[in-house]
Amino acid sequence: MGDAVKKTISLPPDLAEDAERVAREEGKSLSAVIQDALRLSRRQRLHGEWKETQGYWSARAREKGLLKEGDLDRFLRLR
Repeated sequence: MGDAVKKTISLPPDLAEDAERVAREEGKSLSAVIQDALRLSRRQRLHGEWKETQGYWSARAREKGLLKEGDLDRFLRLR
């Protein structure tokens, strides 16, 4: 893992219990469980941003009648 930064965080009791239970069940430290959760959250957030961007550009392409890859090729050749 390399360098680590120690932080103190506060969790509601039910969330702390869940995290400790997961740590016990998976044989991990509480720190590892929190790290996994944060990585998953970041991955899901980035995926959502990517889907949002893809949706935006897909809508712009549909507005221009670009429905297939061939349509895009023809559009770009005209420019």
